[in-house]
Amino acid sequence: MAEEQRLFGTDELRAAVASGILTEAQAAELTALAHDRAGKRAALPAEDEPFEFFRGFAEIFIAVGLSILLGGIALLLNVIGGVAILIAIPAIMAVIAWWLAGYFTLKRRMNLPSMVLVSAYAGGIYVSALTFFGQMSMGLKGVALVAALVTVGAVALWFRRFKLPFAMFVLGVFGLLATYALFTQYGAGRGNFDTIEGWANSFVPRLDLTLASLVFGIAAFAGAMWFDLQDRYRIGRYAATAFWLHLLAGAALVNTIAGNLYQSGGSASILPTVIALCLFALVALVIDRRSMLTAGTAYIAAVIYWAVAGDGRASIRDWALILILLGLFFTLLGTWWVPLRGALMRALPSFPGKDRLPPYSETS
Repeated sequence: MAEEQRLFGTDELRAAVASGILTEAQAAELTALAHDRAGKRAALPAEDEPFEFFRGFAEIFIAVGLSILLGGIALLLNVIGGVAILIAIPAIMAVIAWWLAGYFTLKRRMNLPSMVLVSAYAGGIYVSALTFFGQMSMGLKGVALVAALVTVGAVALWFRRFKLPFAMFVLGVFGLLATYALFTQYGAGRGNFDTIEGWANSFVPRLDLTLASLVFGIAAFAGAMWFDLQDRYRIGRYAATAFWLHLLAGAALVNTIAGNLYQSGGSASILPTVIALCLFALVALVIDRRSMLTAGTAYIAAVIYWAVAGDGRASIRDWALILILLGLFFTLLGTWWVPLRGALMRALPSFPGKDRLPPYSETS
């Protein structure tokens, strides 16, 4: 006798949400009800963070084809010169990407090709806007800010139309560019934004850029948590969207925390930076987001570097120790993530939103 087929499960719920049949809240409530009835409310997939890059090699194949196609269109920029062409061709590429997304994103629901398309779309809008506003007397800072904001708005329209979680990551990248452009200051000795060289020389570690990272990081984290709290069981689009925002928030916030490591020369800032990063890890455990902590890997490595090598140049032996310590940290934390999180959540008192975070074992 043929094996009985499973008619309904998590994949079907996700498909229903993606198709608009169910809302994220309805899907979460159905999941909670099913697990309550089965007596396994705390037995949800706690060992991993939902993430889907592609579903099969067909998506890779199509994504490569789309990259080549859109790359060929972009190559026309080098073949045909002129300001009008630099404005028109990227805009046309963005329109083509939007049109193709109607098939690959809405109809075929292919993730990786959709990521290629939204990246091409955003890049086209940004280059077109950058060239267009570059013809005005706004200065490079003004041009960079306005072009980034225009791209943020355009990607927001993409997200609203196609509901692609990765689109929020692209939106965040250009939001970060806009924030940096807004907060970056210049003056005597810091270069002039009326030239490319002056703009490039302005991006050095200093207070205004650290402040920009802090503001953007807080905004990205707030956005990520809003999406996360709408989908406690992380089965749908909201949780996938939050994943990408947490990557950006983690990188920006850790950049703010560890920025003093470079500004002060290193060794004097090791202890406060390590403490701050440990608090950062605790926050990642509470919200159950490994992606947020992973984004700070480079800065954790920098802290270990200063601890091992001081202010001098690290030898091969020093780097070996750095890699061992870094690998040990992530291996142990990843291996014992679930029991560590359970113990932390049980130790914490009730706070607003705690019951809307992912479930954890109520007993040891």
